[in-house]
Amino acid sequence: MKILITGTSRGIGKAIALKFLSLNHTVIGIDKNPKSINDNNYKHFECDIFNDELPDIDGVEILINNAGVQNQNDIDVNLKGTIKVTEKYGFNKNIKSILFNASASARTGSEFPYYVASKGGVVAYMKNVAQRVAKLGATANSISPGGVNCELNQHILDDKFLYEQVLNETLLNKWASVEEIAEWAYFITVVNKSMTGEDILIDNGEASKYNFIW
Repeated sequence: MKILITGTSRGIGKAIALKFLSLNHTVIGIDKNPKSINDNNYKHFECDIFNDELPDIDGVEILINNAGVQNQNDIDVNLKGTIKVTEKYGFNKNIKSILFNASASARTGSEFPYYVASKGGVVAYMKNVAQRVAKLGATANSISPGGVNCELNQHILDDKFLYEQVLNETLLNKWASVEEIAEWAYFITVVNKSMTGEDILIDNGEASKYNFIW
């Protein structure tokens, strides 16, 4: 199949691209950073999804909106850029599935204000897309990861005390790997045929943890 993924230069996006490539799919990546994947079935476009003109790509069967930032441009990139990508590539006769990478913060409200707002907007927009893309026989869902072991969180991973603190906030006392998130992405977009309009929380039980005081 023809898979389009944004944000493939590192982290979750790169892991998802490698997962699909390992199964001999054709993968197209869009990222503001240079190509970091060497595979004959991979094509890379160096492009900022909010500020640049998006390339023409026909016949996308699976669209995975992964690109995102955590700075003052959260609303522009995470939400407006994602909408721009989806409206250009998501509604075509070949589309089978659209996936959005949101965040556990979209549910809990925990993290930076603009980041939380951008990811909450992504979940709401996903539900809008699910209603419209159903006419094409396709699904649209989102995943909301909690802590993930990736470059974005390197400052936490490198601080033993801080890392112990964040792990203690989860039920399973761990964070997810990028490979695990990639497995979720594959399942939801390829194996899944019936779930649509849903957000999947993958946070190792962080949102469920509480201290019972009697």
